[in-house]
Amino acid sequence: MIRVVIYEDNPQLREGLTMLINGSEGFSVLASYKNCNNVGEEIKRWKPDVVLLDINMPGTNGLEGLKKIREFNQEVKILMLTVFDDNVNVFEALKNGANGYLLKKTPPVKLLEYIQDVMAGGAPMTSSVASQVLKMFQELPNQKKEDYNLSERERQVLQFLVDGYSYKMIAADLYIAIDTVRSHIKNIYEKLHVNSKSEAVARAFKDKLL
Repeated sequence: MIRVVIYEDNPQLREGLTMLINGSEGFSVLASYKNCNNVGEEIKRWKPDVVLLDINMPGTNGLEGLKKIREFNQEVKILMLTVFDDNVNVFEALKNGANGYLLKKTPPVKLLEYIQDVMAGGAPMTSSVASQVLKMFQELPNQKKEDYNLSERERQVLQFLVDGYSYKMIAADLYIAIDTVRSHIKNIYEKLHVNSKSEAVARAFKDKLL
């Protein structure tokens, strides 16, 4: 049984959601409220599996309610159910711990599927919202690279590691002694805060060092 608490200020919609969920096998609405004024006490009291959370409500709104819940409970699944599909609300909800973001025009059968999906570890979003999230990430400025202060020679050696060269091959290509290669690699590990070749290669890719 998936236990649900609803926060929705529209009484007709709140009642409709309650009837839909209670009338479906495997679901139960524990309680429903018109705002998040007492959300902390209510979530602690009912211990739901899933919270359906509107954003625009009188008193304490859904985004504030979301933050309050996450202050003491990281486990409960929270699905935003709203008419707002603008970047600001989507970003704020996901940033503050929402597990999914659905629009109120979501068909009833689909809503039940989304509730099951979030319980299974998914992150359901209405398709138009998912498209926006992808677009938001694509438009994020490139993060500033951390400067590890690698010397030009150390970068050359790191490139050889990425290319799969052995110490001996690196020494031959750079016309240096193997002990010198070992010294460069020791310095690389220290500067990148890693302990192995695989970690160094992973860091090189992750932080686009080459």
